Amino acid sequence: MQLHWTGLLVLAYQSCGVVYGDLSTSPLYVYKGTFNGSLHRFLGEEAVVFGVFSVVFWTITLIPLLKYVFIVLSADDNGEGGTFALYSLLVRHAKFSLMPNQQAADEELSSYYRPGYGTEDTPILRALRSFLERHRKSRTCLLLMVLFGASLVIGDGVVLLSCIVLVCLFTLQHWGTRRVAFLFAPVVVLWLLLLAALGIYNIVVWNPRILRALSPYYVVSFFQRTGKDGWISLGGVLLSMTGTEAMYADLGHFTAASIRVAFVGLIYPCLVLQYMGQAAFLSKSPDCDIHFIFFESIPPGPIFWPVLVIATLAAIVGSQAVISATFSIVRQCTALGCFPRVKIVHTSNRIHGQIYSPEINWLLMLVCLGVTVGFRDTNLIGNAYGMACAGVMVVTTLLMALVMVFVWRQSFLLAAMFLLAFGSVESVYLSAALMKVPQGGWLPLALSLVVVAVMYVWHYGTRRRHQFDVQNKVSLKWLHALGPSLGIVRVPGIGLIYSELATGVPAIFSHFVTNLPAFHQVLVFVCVKAVPIPHVRSYERHLIGRIGPREFRMYRCVVRHGYKDVPGDDQDFENDLVVRIAEFVHMEVAEAATGNDASAAARSSDGSVEGRMAVVSRPFDLSRTGLLMRAPQLNNPADDSVVVRAATAASAATAAESGGGKTETMQSLQAMYEAESPGFAVRRRMRFEIDDATSESMDPAVKEELSALVEAKHAGVAYIMGHSYIKARKSSSLVKKLAIDVAYTFLRKNCRGPAVALNIPHISLIEVGMIYYV
Repeated sequence: MQLHWTGLLVLAYQSCGVVYGDLSTSPLYVYKGTFNGSLHRFLGEEAVVFGVFSVVFWTITLIPLLKYVFIVLSADDNGEGGTFALYSLLVRHAKFSLMPNQQAADEELSSYYRPGYGTEDTPILRALRSFLERHRKSRTCLLLMVLFGASLVIGDGVVLLSCIVLVCLFTLQHWGTRRVAFLFAPVVVLWLLLLAALGIYNIVVWNPRILRALSPYYVVSFFQRTGKDGWISLGGVLLSMTGTEAMYADLGHFTAASIRVAFVGLIYPCLVLQYMGQAAFLSKSPDCDIHFIFFESIPPGPIFWPVLVIATLAAIVGSQAVISATFSIVRQCTALGCFPRVKIVHTSNRIHGQIYSPEINWLLMLVCLGVTVGFRDTNLIGNAYGMACAGVMVVTTLLMALVMVFVWRQSFLLAAMFLLAFGSVESVYLSAALMKVPQGGWLPLALSLVVVAVMYVWHYGTRRRHQFDVQNKVSLKWLHALGPSLGIVRVPGIGLIYSELATGVPAIFSHFVTNLPAFHQVLVFVCVKAVPIPHVRSYERHLIGRIGPREFRMYRCVVRHGYKDVPGDDQDFENDLVVRIAEFVHMEVAEAATGNDASAAARSSDGSVEGRMAVVSRPFDLSRTGLLMRAPQLNNPADDSVVVRAATAASAATAAESGGGKTETMQSLQAMYEAESPGFAVRRRMRFEIDDATSESMDPAVKEELSALVEAKHAGVAYIMGHSYIKARKSSSLVKKLAIDVAYTFLRKNCRGPAVALNIPHISLIEVGMIYYV
């Protein structure tokens, strides 16, 4: 228990330096932004100053505290947050996805549904779900809303820093969230304690009666006194919530409990005291410079300069929350087919959600530099900040209302009350922010529209390309007509044919068969796809099936990963795949012998005519297959005798014979490549062999198939990557031609290729392309 609380407090401490850097610097400019416009003429009126503080207090109480900390953080997707986490929950529980590659087996993943999820629907809920699932336009609108919300969080990265500080901040990102958190957390914690101390000082010295403004009466009085001017000033009050969305978007970097502890125990009380203290000072100092209200409220004397230094440092780390949130959002978008592939690096072995993307990091830095140089005026940047903040909060509220109905199974009345209570408040703030669109508020809108356009074009192109792959896939009748030899010579080795099809044989296979005179003795059709959950457990990742009769030696492997997993991280894919196929062969024979097609040891799925696919429902025990895997000779000669139980095999003698089938040129090239990539060499040299202790009792058909599989493995593995390119037809509209032939083609050429993203060794890669006209 003590260790639990220790870990929780450590994460809460780290979150201060990452999640709350932006929110904690809001006191530097909230009152400045509020009184900067027409409300400036009310500066001398104590009631108006009290009213502004009351509005600020109830704003940060209702939205960051009540809505986000106590409600929205509960809507985590297996520990992940952000608008895409809400969307993934809706996709799984209400089938709102536009991507057609989802399978029934995906629903059997252990983390697919929330615990306690019920399947009984009320008539109203059933009718609403049916409408949304039946009409593509409604699902498209939902996706666009999610993309817009995600892009607003990215657009919220506009920062109030100089160019040199910006470059330094973004340069630190490759250290990872944990190291950056430990670097920044002391600054933010010290800053917050300083805010609280200054707030208490100003309350006591200047105007203790400010405590009365905690009453909502002063909110009503403020709007009665100021009217339209008070409504427009909400654009400044909105700045008190900038960075709030990062609490939810950065959930994967920390935990909901740690974020709650940090906010309730430190952030909220310190901010309230500071805003209260500034209002107390302002109520008695109407002639102060409102642009520097925070620094004016600092007591005179030697304390001023230390406070200035700490305030500067706090402002430097203020954008860390948005940077971390941007990495998380881009990863989610990429996995769900809504953003071009970029490099993702895990920066922590303990917290899986702590990631870093170098391309996004430097691109974001360039945008921030451009905004800082272009705007220069902090008032314009503040208006842009508020616009992005209000927009993303409204989107989150709308999605949360849907999650309450479809995922939490709450009543429509409760969801409507949530939507009315928070949506109405945020809509008022959004309307006030829209008034400042000409004064800088246009920036996040422009950035968001650009990001949404990129996301939607990529999603549209990916979806259409997949649809054409499905429409042009090879029929099993054609495949069966080729016979076991597939009409060509079968050469030693395993051929991994990559495509985006989770069922059926891709058209790229027929294209390959038509143009090449030989194919590998074992073929595996590999589909690497994302499922709408954050993480897929390693023992549930591979969905294995057979294509055609046993003598064809053709299999299918669907590799599933979540939107927070990084494809290609598996450094032992080849051996793991052989293990899984061997386990499937044993499972298939065992089920046939018992007549049980729904074995408890496997999860079935597909139901397609090509055969059932299965995944082991628990971490596999390699000894079950009766196979051994021998490690290569390492630096320590004793390690050469290490034998690890695995799931596939052939004898070492057979492997030596099959290895001799390669030409001297190929052997020389492979030796050169393995010398440059020692890790890959070790993976390739793993030796499989049948366990003599169990081979006698093994089914002859199983033993024959496993021997052929391992013989092929030792002969070598080739990666065949299918590329299907799409072009707009001549009769297509101009908009479609621009989207497909210009925008999508440009993005596809300039993103990371699938072979690089999947960590496929280039010496073994064969790429084949086809063009589709849409």
